[in-house]
Amino acid sequence: MVDLGFSPPSNSYLNSHQLNEPEVFFPLRIMVCDSCFLVQIDEFKDHSEIFNSEYAYFSSYSKSWLKHAENFAKVMEAKLGLDENSKVIEIASNDGYLLQYFLKKGISVLGIEPTGNTAQVAMNKGIDCIVDFFSHNLASELATRMIKADLLVGNNVLAHVPNINDFVSGLKILLKHDGVITMEFPHLLNLLGKNQFDTIYHEHFSYLSFTTVSKIFESHGLEIFDVEEIFTHGGSLRIYAKHKEFVGFTVEERVHKMLEKEKANGLLQLKTFSSFQEKVDLIKNSLLQFLIDAKKNSQKVVAYGAAAKGVTLLNFCGIKKDLISFVVDASPHKQNKFIPGVHIPIVNEVEIKKLKPDYVIILPWNLKNEISDQLQYIDSWGGQFVVAIPRIQVF
Repeated sequence: MVDLGFSPPSNSYLNSHQLNEPEVFFPLRIMVCDSCFLVQIDEFKDHSEIFNSEYAYFSSYSKSWLKHAENFAKVMEAKLGLDENSKVIEIASNDGYLLQYFLKKGISVLGIEPTGNTAQVAMNKGIDCIVDFFSHNLASELATRMIKADLLVGNNVLAHVPNINDFVSGLKILLKHDGVITMEFPHLLNLLGKNQFDTIYHEHFSYLSFTTVSKIFESHGLEIFDVEEIFTHGGSLRIYAKHKEFVGFTVEERVHKMLEKEKANGLLQLKTFSSFQEKVDLIKNSLLQFLIDAKKNSQKVVAYGAAAKGVTLLNFCGIKKDLISFVVDASPHKQNKFIPGVHIPIVNEVEIKKLKPDYVIILPWNLKNEISDQLQYIDSWGGQFVVAIPRIQVF
């Protein structure tokens, strides 16, 4: 489908001592199956190496994501009638960004999170956590201890698992007979339609359509009975699933409409995927031309958001600190480190006020409203914002 060359793992930020050491780069090439149309990475770093105790992504540093989580908890509590007798289990619970809102309501929660440093933050909030990767075997172990979920949540994890069939079979085991699974994942339709190639990185093993996910769930005795399109991560889907044999929920019309929508947009035709490389190369060339022109005009350019998206974009385009002076990030876990591959320094926001750049490139374009509101003071010296996806925009 697309070849983005070679790139380091997206969250392998470097400290100053590592700058002169060799770095490992992996192919970033995406393939599509001509049978089930599952889109997957062709080669990847082992997931236990990516999601380790040095993992630098903490969910709670995005205010809009916290609001999204709080609203979700409120809706699920009412929709499913959750109370102190219920059990909410989240897979990839990170720093407790979501489970904290259920806990405040007196609902029993359990997080399953493989990265020890983020799980510790959740535990400091009083959230019970299992520090491990979710799998069929772990689900079976929990089930023998009579631990099952009324609500089983997975936000932005389904795309991260190397063995998606093992993962989904574990969901079947861990769900109570009348329980509900909700999963959120970036929608492949948006990746293709809005040129979101920077969402491709080694943590994301799969790039998911509703059609393909439905097939996978069905093969493990689970039925998706509802689906919602949501705004997060540039356009995602939230699916609702149950045991196929449980008749307490009827399949909503939105399920059939989503399947038809994907078919109408060519997600069941290989030719839809074949033109993506050309669109990606056009964005690369446009961004490089913009930065070279700014350099020629002695204009100062910085970036905001040391997100995985930015690591993919900067490495694919070969952009280094000669074109972007630094990247600002709100997370202290990333500050004073360097973007892997291109070695651009990651700094505190105060550096923007010191440098007064002409342009601030917002790398996590899905948060451009939140970030531009936060940095609106750059207008006082004539600074402007830039996003590269789905095309170069200056505003």
